[in-house]
Amino acid sequence: MNKNAKVYIAGHRGLVGSAIVRNLQGKGFTNLLTRTHAELDLTSQAATDAFFAQEKPDYVFLAAAKVGGILANNNFPAKFIHDNLAIQTNIIHAAYLNKVKRLLFLGSSCIYPKLAPQPMKEEYLLTGPLEATNRPYAIAKIAGIEMCWSYNRQYGTRYLAVMPTNLYGPGDSYDLDTSHVIPALIRKFHEAKQANAKEVVVWGSGTPRREFLYSDDMADACVFLMNLSDEKCDSLLGSDESRTGQFEPPLINIGVGEDVTIRELAQTVKCAVGFEGEIVFDTSKPDGAPRKLLYVGKLSALGWQATVGLKAGIGLAYDDYFKQAGARL
Repeated sequence: MNKNAKVYIAGHRGLVGSAIVRNLQGKGFTNLLTRTHAELDLTSQAATDAFFAQEKPDYVFLAAAKVGGILANNNFPAKFIHDNLAIQTNIIHAAYLNKVKRLLFLGSSCIYPKLAPQPMKEEYLLTGPLEATNRPYAIAKIAGIEMCWSYNRQYGTRYLAVMPTNLYGPGDSYDLDTSHVIPALIRKFHEAKQANAKEVVVWGSGTPRREFLYSDDMADACVFLMNLSDEKCDSLLGSDESRTGQFEPPLINIGVGEDVTIRELAQTVKCAVGFEGEIVFDTSKPDGAPRKLLYVGKLSALGWQATVGLKAGIGLAYDDYFKQAGARL
């Protein structure tokens, strides 16, 4: 990417989008396009088409999405599938109409089957049933991958889907009703510490294993992939399965290649916050998939690896929680 190229970051206020903006600014990119939801409703086809026709971005990071944890996915399944299908459909088609050079579509590791072999390789897509608690969201993201694949085949576009593992970091949501596990735990342990509580209750058995990636690492991987040479980029765009017989979607995993149990995660957050009480696991609550570890060999072979470890990253995330909450150490 030329440093003066027009780069649109859809979802620039979110966890991933804000990290991509920071990364691009740090690398000297000067022509970044951003719009808030109030300025541009991406679920509106007319509004999205008008924006692209006027601005004509050269590159697009599609990080806008309706996201949330198990509770949010359970409570609002229709909202999750509708909004995500609308957002990605509008952006991908508008990118094609306006000759965007490259588009990076951000998906989620929940696209893989609930009981997929571990670590999960890109080729495991569509090989088994999904985890029921986030199936509507996962199906929307799978549709986005298929859109990228279809547009590449029919129109010769360069649209690549990236599948991040569980993310956390600056700008995360700490709403207990909608947040993911790390920000939820940070808030729970902090509030328990402030209240001198004797225990913190964590959903599930604590035995599922999860992989976590710091959001600034995720952003760096996205910018790295967007900057690949045409030859390397094209090697990731998959094949026409109807002709080759090979199932090769335009898909690449982004992760750290190692995981921890939810029990270990809770203990790490407890130590970072300084809570001295006990951790109690509520086994009446759902665990979700037993394990979700991404295979990252394809990305590693290209020369990229994560740099922020989990312990250090949770410390940084806790600092961010203080800033958001207006608290002081």
